[in-house]
Amino acid sequence: MVVIRLSRGGSKARPFYNIVVADKRTRRDGSFIERLGFYNPIAKAHEEGLRIAQDRLSYWTGVGAKASPTVQRLVAQAAAKAA
Repeated sequence: MVVIRLSRGGSKARPFYNIVVADKRTRRDGSFIERLGFYNPIAKAHEEGLRIAQDRLSYWTGVGAKASPTVQRLVAQAAAKAA
């Protein structure tokens, strides 16, 4: 099964997450199929904190990929910000 989830990067106490499409059986920070965007939870006011490629997200959900609850929340947040 293919899932859309967060992959952690960054250093200790400074998290940075990539939003990736991956096989459910791979580990969290392991190999992935495609990178859809990023999420920076500690972004300053002048920095971009969230970017998602909506066209690729809709493609992957259209072919059956399931998003994690956190990714669903971030997608809703990005949609509300865009509107």
